Amino acid sequence: MTELDIRAALPDELELVEGLLSGASDWLASRGIDQWQYPPHTDRIGQALQRGEVFLAFADGQPIATLQVDTAADPEFWMPEDKPEAALYVHRMAVRREAAGMGVGGMLLDWAAEQAAAAGKTCLRLDAWKDNPGLHRYYERAGFTMIRVIDLPHRRSGALFERSTLSTGHLRTSR
Repeated sequence: MTELDIRAALPDELELVEGLLSGASDWLASRGIDQWQYPPHTDRIGQALQRGEVFLAFADGQPIATLQVDTAADPEFWMPEDKPEAALYVHRMAVRREAAGMGVGGMLLDWAAEQAAAAGKTCLRLDAWKDNPGLHRYYERAGFTMIRVIDLPHRRSGALFERSTLSTGHLRTSR
């Protein structure tokens, strides 16, 4: 796959976004991974849709992925000394299983890094499930560096990753 069309999801596409997230949750469960084993956060996703922070990726006109990109640095993870304002943050990235292995996730992360650079941010950040080493390796292969792991008893996420905002130029964004 060489190109994706990425655009902001519309507020009335909540069901589509939740379907992509639920599909990822089902796949994780089938592999014995307990990440995302809850119903999607409809309220949070709906609010992010209203703010224009949720995006859909299309290949050949079909929606194949979603992600949220915003300035929301989780204060339990990103401390003032991390300069939270210097980054954009990726949340809830999911790729339809039929598109797995085609590099879609990497292209989405490249696109998000380009958005961060365009916004004058020096890095792109995310937090990942603490006990999913396969996911950690995936992000490292995508150019992220693990900053640290925050171990809070009430949070399963907490592996913090950061990537420079170098642009790759692979994608076309629909406005």
